[in-house]
Amino acid sequence: FQKQVCDDIGRRLTVLGDAWAQGKLSAPVRKRMTLLVQELQQQHWDAADEIHRSLMVDYVNEVSQWLVGVKRLIAETRSLPAAETDGSAEADPGQENP
Repeated sequence: FQKQVCDDIGRRLTVLGDAWAQGKLSAPVRKRMTLLVQELQQQHWDAADEIHRSLMVDYVNEVSQWLVGVKRLIAETRSLPAAETDGSAEADPGQENP
């Protein structure tokens, strides 16, 4: 990841985390995001993309501030070599994991 891309993803995911913690997300959005995270953990990129698209179509007003970060996270993670996405690779020192 380039630093600027990571920073942008991080900012957007912070907005998501804050909204989640403050109870500002509807139950359907929370449920779909939970499913999206599970798909990412299993490296099911197409399924994660599909959930992302459904969120953007069905809940655009609720998700527009942070869903672009999720889309970029999916795209960037998909492009990493497999060894870096299976949890066996260590993060660079001083580099936050998005």
